[in-house]
Amino acid sequence: MFIFEAMTTITRNIRAILILMILLVSCSSNGKPKAPDNAPRFGKVSIKNFDTSSPEYKLIQYKLDTFYKRQVQAGFNGSVLIGYKGHVLYENYFGISQKESGVMWDSKTQSQLASTSKTLTSGAILLLKDKGLLNLDDYVTKYLPSFPYPNITVRMLLNHRSGLPDYIHFAAKPVGKLYLDNDDIVNLFATKKPALKFTPNTKFNYSNSNFAMLASIVESVSGMKFDYFMKRFVFTPLGMKNTFVIDPNKERVCTASFCYKANWQLDPEMHLDGVAGDKGIYSTVEDLYKWDQALYGNKFIKQSTLQEAFKPYSFETGGVKNYGLGWRMLNYEDGSKIVYHNGWWHGNNTCFYRFIDDNFTIIVLGNKFNKSIYRQPLQIYNLVMGNDSTYNKELEPDE
Repeated sequence: MFIFEAMTTITRNIRAILILMILLVSCSSNGKPKAPDNAPRFGKVSIKNFDTSSPEYKLIQYKLDTFYKRQVQAGFNGSVLIGYKGHVLYENYFGISQKESGVMWDSKTQSQLASTSKTLTSGAILLLKDKGLLNLDDYVTKYLPSFPYPNITVRMLLNHRSGLPDYIHFAAKPVGKLYLDNDDIVNLFATKKPALKFTPNTKFNYSNSNFAMLASIVESVSGMKFDYFMKRFVFTPLGMKNTFVIDPNKERVCTASFCYKANWQLDPEMHLDGVAGDKGIYSTVEDLYKWDQALYGNKFIKQSTLQEAFKPYSFETGGVKNYGLGWRMLNYEDGSKIVYHNGWWHGNNTCFYRFIDDNFTIIVLGNKFNKSIYRQPLQIYNLVMGNDSTYNKELEPDE
């Protein structure tokens, strides 16, 4: 038995080293990047002068300062960044990061991204796909042998068409430790075998279980823990120096914001805070903008792969809302598309909007519960465009 266990450990270590070598070689290529096979189209947004002293720039600043003065009065507390074609048009920080010590929000304040983390988890899976280390149409059982549903593929996890019930609603507190982790969630499904909500790939149902499983697939394929893989092959290469996957068992990062309810009471941690992939990534608006810009021009993920990620997969119901591979989207009749993801975990509300035809981005992070945050991106877009800023309730995005 000892010899078998030792050989198993050696095999795992060799596999992890081989995966590491593949990724290091592919990430360190000195060749010039190829021209994108699906270059973004710049559409309606047109800002010609980025000089901070220009009338055009000053008008945008005035409109946004006025808008956020009202938002702060209404309870907004957090950070915002608006970018266009690699230029930061507007960046500002409002209110308190840690009320108890009086620490204010600034450019280094990290906030829990909640479900906006799913875009980065998807990025890790798509990176492994581009390196030939997994196939999106492989069955999950290939990577997680104990997974009890034989007909669910990696793609179905990414686009929420698996039928998996959401672990958040039934995962009990662990015995002997404070927090569940991703291994616990894999084991929970393996042992309890909860019934699927529907036959896989017959409809859409948003479930955090999908992305918890995807984080475990990253670990299975790479032989590395999810937090290490994300730091080594996503955050560090993209210059996201203030982004990390939280481990609540470790000492708290001093620059991370605390989480508050709407009445400024601390929103306490719970046993689900140790599960990552569906949530659990902390970042800043500046780092998220680096992530945004990396998704243009084959800089990180192939544009052909992003075409798969940014196309809709669910058509059982009508309307403009849909879901890609780790991204929500609004698809309009004229062909224009908004790719986005919001988040809500405890008191953290997040918005990450990408008008990909224009290379125009709006990022909003808040650490005090404020549901009106989800209305800000489309309001901001209208302000910048000079449109009627009336908010269309029918298009209010999902959290």
